[in-house]
Amino acid sequence: MEQVTFKWSKTQNYSYECFFSPVTEDLVRRRAEHNEFEIFSLEEVSLHQQDIEKIEHIDRWCRELKILYLQNNLIPRIENLGRLKKLEYLNLALNNIEVIENLEGCESLQKLDLTVNFVGVLTSVESLKHNIHLRELFLVGNPCIEYEGYRQYVVAALPQLQWLDGTEIYCSERIGASQGLEEVRRRVVEQEMEYQRRRRKKKEEVQSKEAGEEKQRKLGFNAHCSQEDQEQVEEVERAFWHTPCSFTPESRLQAHRHLEEQRKAKEADKERKPKSPKTLITAEGRVLNVNEPKLDFSLTEDEDNNRIILDLAVYRHMDTSLMDVDVQPTFARVRVKGKIFQVVLPAEVKPDSSTAQRSQTTGHLVLTMPRAEGEIKVTKAVQRPRRASASSCSTEKNRKNKVSEWLEVDPSKRSSVDITSIIRASPLETSRTGTRPPAASDGFVDDPDVPPLI
Repeated sequence: MEQVTFKWSKTQNYSYECFFSPVTEDLVRRRAEHNEFEIFSLEEVSLHQQDIEKIEHIDRWCRELKILYLQNNLIPRIENLGRLKKLEYLNLALNNIEVIENLEGCESLQKLDLTVNFVGVLTSVESLKHNIHLRELFLVGNPCIEYEGYRQYVVAALPQLQWLDGTEIYCSERIGASQGLEEVRRRVVEQEMEYQRRRRKKKEEVQSKEAGEEKQRKLGFNAHCSQEDQEQVEEVERAFWHTPCSFTPESRLQAHRHLEEQRKAKEADKERKPKSPKTLITAEGRVLNVNEPKLDFSLTEDEDNNRIILDLAVYRHMDTSLMDVDVQPTFARVRVKGKIFQVVLPAEVKPDSSTAQRSQTTGHLVLTMPRAEGEIKVTKAVQRPRRASASSCSTEKNRKNKVSEWLEVDPSKRSSVDITSIIRASPLETSRTGTRPPAASDGFVDDPDVPPLI
């Protein structure tokens, strides 16, 4: 029977040299913070989404690895993992792998995840026969799952497998898969050859397309190019994202390279453009309110203690050495990690007597700024209960207000007093009647021996 081996062509290799992100020791140590940054005894490491394009050094630095996450990178080949004898789980989902290879040395491998890759050489799964502890295999999203007889061939080729693409393999399925294996394998090989022909054709198309996009890459999305070139770049940009393309390793690399060029062009453009200094005080001397770090704050006036308090919600776990405080008579300025917070104060303060404290619970920065001398201290009036009568209150109020009171006399009563009609009543009459006796008039004589009429 014809044996099919997949070979890497020069046409394929040229793409992977564009943006190479190596695996560095610093990268691995930063990912080993849960292990006190020690990598020789590391048992689990996650290197996902790091734009890695080649697996290297891990098998020499981390011999104790049991779990390795390499998903969502740009890895085209499985390599340099043979020394990881204790590796149990390898995640290579969302990469550019086309062949399953070089895993024979991973003696303890139990689970292999190759979801959404470009494995088209299905017969390469036979290289996993030596991994006798392999129990789970994921090939969902690869071209090989479209082959006729795909599951039957994999189940028969790997008798130690218990789960395939998340579905358990039962004994009845394994027995059925072993029957007619030679015929199934023959059909799989034919489909592999057809797939490789399509792949070679797509590579040639990509190579020709690369020559047409060379001008765009030279322009590099430069904002300072001519108007005509800028319009051409925008047109190519729209065509790049709106033109349908097949899902291949080359298309993934093109999209990644396209985004990288845009990002680098924007960074270069920012470096060319000098940053305009932030205006804190205008030319007329007016102080502006600035909040570059976008922090919450509160500015209150403590009238009882005659001071102004600024509460700035600084990040709780930020080191105090990253802050710089400057208090002026009319404004306060705080520099937080190079970003300026400035606020105009409602009254003049004394900078020499001001204090800055940091809350140990919330991390807030509290500035206490006493008001300058000469400020009028406003005291609150205390209302006392009213006990006196209305007249006494009026008298007290007039006394406090120093208002003079005058007794007004009716002018009609200013005539002289008539004293001729005033007669002294006897004590007896006064005691009996309680009234004054009538005055003598017209010859009437009051006889004291005559009793009064009742």
